[in-house]
Amino acid sequence: MKPKNLISLLPALVLAIGFPVHARDYWFGADLSYVNEMKDCGARYSYGTQTDPYAIFARSGHNLVRVRIWVDAKWTPYSNLADVEKTIAAAKAQGQKVLLDFHYSDDWADGGKQLVPAAWAGLSDDDQAKALYQYTRDTLNTLKAKNLMPEMVQVGNETNGEILRTQPEEHVAINWARNAKLFNAGIKGVRDASADSTIKPEIMLHVAQPENVEPWFEQATKAGVTGYDIIGLSYYSKWSKEDFSGLSETIRRVHYRFGKAVVVVETGYAFTDDAADSAHNLLGSDSALKAYPVSPAGQALYMHDIMQLTLDAGGQGVVYWEPAWVSTKCRTRWAQGSDWENAAFFDYKGKALPAMDWPKASYVWPVETRFAVADKGQAAQYLSGDFTGGVPVAMLREGGRFVYSAWLRPDSDIVVGHAEAEAGLDTAEALQVKVPKTGGVITLP
Repeated sequence: MKPKNLISLLPALVLAIGFPVHARDYWFGADLSYVNEMKDCGARYSYGTQTDPYAIFARSGHNLVRVRIWVDAKWTPYSNLADVEKTIAAAKAQGQKVLLDFHYSDDWADGGKQLVPAAWAGLSDDDQAKALYQYTRDTLNTLKAKNLMPEMVQVGNETNGEILRTQPEEHVAINWARNAKLFNAGIKGVRDASADSTIKPEIMLHVAQPENVEPWFEQATKAGVTGYDIIGLSYYSKWSKEDFSGLSETIRRVHYRFGKAVVVVETGYAFTDDAADSAHNLLGSDSALKAYPVSPAGQALYMHDIMQLTLDAGGQGVVYWEPAWVSTKCRTRWAQGSDWENAAFFDYKGKALPAMDWPKASYVWPVETRFAVADKGQAAQYLSGDFTGGVPVAMLREGGRFVYSAWLRPDSDIVVGHAEAEAGLDTAEALQVKVPKTGGVITLP
């Protein structure tokens, strides 16, 4: 688009239709994978008169519970299938949806390592794909038989590097032929298990830190990874090169480029630098963003703003990582207590902090906005704008016009251009429009 040719179109060319404001789902999530262990360790929680952690998160407005599963973690009795069943049952009893996070490892799988389960280590690539498929399908079939089918499934956790590797390989080039085979096996496992289920889980692929997301999905798409629904990403200011503006731009670009829903599926922020135990805390002032002090109020503001940022950029939700991992008498493999108690949603007496109520905060909800261009017999029509992060999108022919629908912040000023060929967007007129307060159709000249 040519910014110098900025043309204002509002109000003359806007026809408001009044689309429903909440015509799609938005997720206020909490990863509660540690909760069963914390309860066994004597953790105490309170939110008003409520003391059960699952009920606390439900009553505070969290509508999605995330839970991880390891393949065969002999070093802990938690995060196995039996433990996961307890978490899913508790969440569903509270009316919440569930996101099951397959780590495809016997231990933590993350942006720095994706270690193959011991039972699969000696298999060929084809046999590893079969094992991953069968494990995914069988796990979900077991859950389905107990009325515990999750509403979302992550095929892998923070899969920045190639999965099912024998050693950590954070900066080693990915063999995408092999990687795509494994991911597609997992995706097929989810689809096959849910074929006869009343709940059809949406499938998420997950990459850590926004600067890694678009390149990873570009490579995955070229390699033939297909059939997933959601792009999940982790954002921690400590481990990312990006601030909130970079996070926003990433959400915007990958949403429009790949045509997928986007969820910030992990984040965290400290409320104090003080420690309640000898375990080394991972977050604190050394990784804080300037606009958000390390305090209970700062943590709550961070959660509100990252959710609003996600909504404004076209995303559909945020999941906080381990808000109930408090300090207890129990030990991890590294120390007594928690590495996260200063970033939980509870103070050191177990009382819920202000961040617990981030789902109840006031938000500006996106409205559905449809851009329309007259069909004059042209073969195609493309659109781009600041709201897409400059990504070109194809408009659809419909009833004598070409249309494209987007969920945008109401009453915001945006810049958009259109052309009959994608290459023509570079020289298209830049048109300035205002998004209608209740959504509607914007007809472009």
